Amino acid sequence: MKKGKVRRIFSPELKLDLVKKIEQGELSVTDVSRTYRVTRTAVYKWLRKYSDLYKKGTRVIVEHKSISKKNKELQDRINKLEQALGQKQMRIDYLEKVVEFASDRSGEDIEKKNKRLS
Repeated sequence: MKKGKVRRIFSPELKLDLVKKIEQGELSVTDVSRTYRVTRTAVYKWLRKYSDLYKKGTRVIVEHKSISKKNKELQDRINKLEQALGQKQMRIDYLEKVVEFASDRSGEDIEKKNKRLS
């Protein structure tokens, strides 16, 4: 007996849901193609059938990253930089206290003395 490919049928609801996710930038055509093991051509057919943006004759400019993904990445970067800045500020505050303590202990203003030497 010869094994052939089993034809799979996807419900219109699933196709519509996937098309909406592609439009919103949550998924790419490649993501859908790989996840559901269908050709990219099939996914583009779904887009032409179920999407207002991708109807035949409509020109679409495709960006590598959706605006929402880009904003999230930038916000994550801001958060990391703010965290690093906070850590540096804590280190500066600590070192200033060490200098202040050493100055009190030695009876000399170490900070002024250091500035004169530079």
